[in-house]
Amino acid sequence: TGPISSECLGDLLRITLSAEYFEDKYLFLFVVGQSGTAWELDEAVAAQCGYTVTYTTWRSIQLRASALSCHSHLQKDVFTVTIQIKASHTPDMSNATTHLRSASCHYGPWSPREIMCENNYMEVSVRREVPQTIKDFVQDEPEDWTLVFPEAKAEEASIWQIAFHQPEEKRALLVSNAWSAGYGLNATDSRVLLRVPYTAAQVQLVEDQGITFSLLRSSTFYKYQWVILMVDTAVACPIDGVDYTNKTITWTVPKYIPPLSAGMTSFKDVLVEAGVDLHKLSAKEMASRKYVLLNELTAITMKIPIGAEGGYYKTSVSNGQLGVKYTINLFLEHQWEDNKWGLTKHTIIKEIETPFEQVEVTITSNLNLSARLMNVTVGTFLPDAELVSLTIEGVVVAVPEAVQHGYLIHRTRYANGSKAYVIQVPLDASSVTKEYIREDMRTYALNVTLAFITYPSSETFVVPVIALSAVKDAVLPSATGLCDGRNLHLIITHGNVDQNWLPFISDWHLTQEAAQKYNYILKDNGTHLAISVPFISPHVSYEVFNTSAIKASFHLTLKDDSTLAQRRNFSVSCIFSPSELIQCLPNGTVIITAIKLVGGEDLDTALLVLRDRQCKPSLVTEKTATFKFNVNTCGTSRKFNSTTMTYENEVLYFRPGNDIPIYQLKFLCLYAVEQTADVQYESKKNPPPSIKPGSGCLALSLKLFKEKSYSEPYQESEYPVVKYLREALYFEVELLQPKDARLDLNLDDCWATNSQSQDSFPQWHIFTHGCENNKDSYRTVFHKVNYSLRVKFPQHLKRFEVRMFTFFQGTSLLQE
Repeated sequence: TGPISSECLGDLLRITLSAEYFEDKYLFLFVVGQSGTAWELDEAVAAQCGYTVTYTTWRSIQLRASALSCHSHLQKDVFTVTIQIKASHTPDMSNATTHLRSASCHYGPWSPREIMCENNYMEVSVRREVPQTIKDFVQDEPEDWTLVFPEAKAEEASIWQIAFHQPEEKRALLVSNAWSAGYGLNATDSRVLLRVPYTAAQVQLVEDQGITFSLLRSSTFYKYQWVILMVDTAVACPIDGVDYTNKTITWTVPKYIPPLSAGMTSFKDVLVEAGVDLHKLSAKEMASRKYVLLNELTAITMKIPIGAEGGYYKTSVSNGQLGVKYTINLFLEHQWEDNKWGLTKHTIIKEIETPFEQVEVTITSNLNLSARLMNVTVGTFLPDAELVSLTIEGVVVAVPEAVQHGYLIHRTRYANGSKAYVIQVPLDASSVTKEYIREDMRTYALNVTLAFITYPSSETFVVPVIALSAVKDAVLPSATGLCDGRNLHLIITHGNVDQNWLPFISDWHLTQEAAQKYNYILKDNGTHLAISVPFISPHVSYEVFNTSAIKASFHLTLKDDSTLAQRRNFSVSCIFSPSELIQCLPNGTVIITAIKLVGGEDLDTALLVLRDRQCKPSLVTEKTATFKFNVNTCGTSRKFNSTTMTYENEVLYFRPGNDIPIYQLKFLCLYAVEQTADVQYESKKNPPPSIKPGSGCLALSLKLFKEKSYSEPYQESEYPVVKYLREALYFEVELLQPKDARLDLNLDDCWATNSQSQDSFPQWHIFTHGCENNKDSYRTVFHKVNYSLRVKFPQHLKRFEVRMFTFFQGTSLLQE
């Protein structure tokens, strides 16, 4: 219990450091000797001194110590080990906390020879043969041994040197040199111990029954009183013998290894036991786990189903791909008797790891439309994998900082120890892309990359997360069209899917620069896209409407900015009088613009002529041809009546070799005839003008302008217009049709209401019978209209200025 726990396992002590307590901390492990000195346990020291450090799937750290490990305190049949742990949240170990833990375990009784095969070292301890005490023996003094063998210690029982038996030579090392080479040596009153790292220089690899062993053949010399004694300290441990077939692990260990059985003539099995994590398993427990233990004549075999109880899966990475390996920590204890050693106990601890098996990461997503959130669940992952960062729109963001980008990350743990990560992202986050797919559907897409690290191996892998969800929330752009007599206007109201759609006229991308080239007006205020195109424009199509009008149409397409796929088509069509194409100037000059009609696409406007075919257009575009000539030229005919002179001509198009025109545009110019007469004048009161009643259609427009210059009206997209009290409003009323210079426009009554209904109440008269309302504190001001390029008939327009006001009922403000 607590952050540190211990367990006695025969001749081994296991100390476990809790993952919950030490997680995300930097650790240093030390072993403390009887003098109180702390020795750091790095890999070399651990292998030399009989310590093994491992990690479990729960990210706990386990330390195993041999009973005869360095700095282990032996007392009777108990050995005690003291460890020190320093833990800090920073790699420089600042503000480190220190934990000290001692644990004791019973051991023995010892067999004459015991061999331990640990993960990182081999260990052999043999009974030390002690001759009978010589009568009247005088205890040796240290200087006595120094004179004979300077390297031998003067203690009562100490190791002097070790001799290695190799095929090519025999090599002897003194104790001090053996320690420097990484070997561990120890002697007690009853035993001599040799510990060998698998990486030691004198270790040989030999093969027996197809199994490779790590072998060290050696003899250890030790002194007792005035006697030098020698023991066989050969040690051998299998390093392979594992096979993986049919989802089963098969581990085979030969029984009698030649180097360990040299000089023997008889063998007898005493005990064969096996287990997991140093816990022995009974035959019944093995059967329940579907383990198989076979004790055959020459070998011991264990069979373990991959994934069976007792093992665990751990995360593995191969070439950047995520996978798993099944790991199980087996041990085998084989005891036998022979005529040389008597009883030998051979214990093998074998951590078996299956080959890499790639796995796929499950990614699921769902939308919470009411909260406008996307929830993405990634996993499951094993406990040894940890999410460390996300790549969001090309930026690497550590997990604690993800909340600053709108990402909430939750870790979900399951009963078996695995976990998943839930990523919560607002739908309106910039990293969530929206794409229109059809009708009222659009997709929300999250594209992030998750980076993981595994413990303790520090392998890294990434998981690309692409989550797509389709939602019926698409709002398509809509459009309204209108005409003002000289221009076609198309106003598009943006939806929520066209942020990246581009305006095109056929295959021509309509940009601000392109619009200016043709005197088009293109405005986008974020909510509306407005396009204004003159009646005579290269991108307007024309067709005859009845016999006295022309239908002009402007078509616009919205396309996807990446694929250029057509998304929406809009058009506006207006009916214009043919008189818009003709200008009859007072000096007798006629300017006429002929237009190419729908269906006449193959017509070459440069070949259009007047009646006199020598009269050709002065300006030609793809769709228009403009002629400028005097009424007395180009085959123009004229007719007289009492008040006017009418000039008539035609624009014609002939196919080569054909005298019958396939295009004919007839036009007239009327001029009033000037007359001179003698009249008798006398002063007389003029009778009031009389008006003959009649019926007909009038086309009127009412516009609100931004300034007194009446140069820029408010567009439909700018309504409603917000003004402060007493701020001026500039109105213009225009007679659009008919364009008859003999007509005058007069305004009679004008009133304001509190709603869009002209008959609603209350009402306030701006002017009555053409006069200002004398009850108004700020009277209406009429402005004179002068001739200009825009105003051909000033008598067809009326302009007036009104000060902004509001309606009251009693003392209460009325609002619509």
